[in-house]
Amino acid sequence: MSRDSKAKGYWKKNLQYLSILLGIWFLVSYGFGILFKETLDTISLGGFKLGFWFAQQGSIYVFVVLIFIYVILMNRLDKKYGFDE
Repeated sequence: MSRDSKAKGYWKKNLQYLSILLGIWFLVSYGFGILFKETLDTISLGGFKLGFWFAQQGSIYVFVVLIFIYVILMNRLDKKYGFDE
């Protein structure tokens, strides 16, 4: 496999990971915090309504977790395509 074709495969997979992770972040921040807020407010978390919690803190926590997931996925991808250090 040539270096150019490896690079194209690498970036294609990288963009796939980014699309999925950003989609999850969008769903959590916009969907859970705004669109589905009324439905989620029927559930309580630590004394607060779940829709309010996602709007205020939950989306930030999910974003931080997604950063760690992205790091793990990219380390595996680097090793798979031989771009690790």
